[in-house]
Amino acid sequence: MQWLLDRFSSAEPSLKAFVHKGQVTTYGHLSARIAEFAAQLRDRDVKAGQAVVVLADYAPDVFCMILALASLKTLVVPMTRGSVIEEGEALRISGCDHAIDFALDGLSWTLKAHEVTVSSPMLDEFRASGKAGLILFSSGSTGKPKGMLHDFERVMDKFRARRAPVVAIPFLMLDHFGGINTILAITASLGAVVTAENRAIATICEAIQSYKVELLPTTPSFLTLLAATDLAQRYDLSSLKRITYGTETMPQATLDRIRTRFPGVELQQTYGLSEVGVLRSQSRPDGSLWVRIGGSGFETQVRDGILWIRSDYRMVGYLNAPSGFDADGWFNTQDRVEVDGDYFRILGRVTDLINVGGQKVYPAEVEDVILEQPNVADVVVVGEQHALLGQIVFAKVAVHEPEPLADLRLRLRKACLARLAAYKVPAKVEFLDQEIYSTRFKKMRR
Repeated sequence: MQWLLDRFSSAEPSLKAFVHKGQVTTYGHLSARIAEFAAQLRDRDVKAGQAVVVLADYAPDVFCMILALASLKTLVVPMTRGSVIEEGEALRISGCDHAIDFALDGLSWTLKAHEVTVSSPMLDEFRASGKAGLILFSSGSTGKPKGMLHDFERVMDKFRARRAPVVAIPFLMLDHFGGINTILAITASLGAVVTAENRAIATICEAIQSYKVELLPTTPSFLTLLAATDLAQRYDLSSLKRITYGTETMPQATLDRIRTRFPGVELQQTYGLSEVGVLRSQSRPDGSLWVRIGGSGFETQVRDGILWIRSDYRMVGYLNAPSGFDADGWFNTQDRVEVDGDYFRILGRVTDLINVGGQKVYPAEVEDVILEQPNVADVVVVGEQHALLGQIVFAKVAVHEPEPLADLRLRLRKACLARLAAYKVPAKVEFLDQEIYSTRFKKMRR
């Protein structure tokens, strides 16, 4: 990773690297801080191969600490206070030697010994390689959370080629591969990272307005919520040049609404998995959900309608589950796709399928129709157990204005029957009465 540290140190020292709580951190300060932290960690007996948990959210010192740990060839375990896995469970998978806890403002930290020993031949072999490691955890949406071991230096190497610098908000959190990928992409190109107090829509919009943010990497769920408000009109978001979205299926209705609200902004669908990395992507310019993915270091193929990926940036492996790769290094994404030449359309995870009497329903296709209807602010579609059919389609709907439930059910049924096969039409419709988004702004279907 020395190339990255050299890039920081060779930059104009006054070049803006972070804006955090209104304060600017330059690349000159960033370089000095990484070296300072590395020295402090060595003095505190932090050694190569040890697992170090970093509990924090985005802040310049947090980023510097993570790179300092990587420079010492430790195993870095980033966690946030909204992590998808309890700390105790995470440490039983990754092990731990030290824990670094940053204050909520990201400006001060404490280091303490916190020994949790695990037996892992994979970790032992990786430590022997003398490389820096990165351990992340899946959301566990399809079962028990999985610990993923990455070669941290290989993750960084994806960004050796310089790209044009941008001012961006890192929306996905540090305990998510997409969050790590975003912050490395921004800083490796000597761009500026703008942190936000939280991921509320108004907070993000205010940060875009105040700091002339050019790139917003986010999720379809966030964009659905944004499209249901008038915040895009209340704030000056004219600095935005590009909005990228990924991690889940995008409803066409949401994409159309965002295109209308941001006519001059490039909308780019991204695709990646924690297990294989984030692929280069190019959305088809017709405003559809078709996307071309791949790029240097990635190969794609489709088997029985399922997307498989082979990646030079793949994880070393799962720490608590069998390998997800076949003998030739291909990873089953579990995403069903349609193919049109070299473009893909992501239909959704096989694990999200609703089985209605043997017929398969993708929640996203039903949600897309419902989101197009008047007075619908948001919707989540799930499968509910049924004695005869196995499952039925259940839609939970949020509305802009109060409406009799019977009226809502009738008009949504008519709209869905006009567009979908009868078995895909929701047999049950209720008002949304619970939180449907995770801390990573992803729709929860379980």
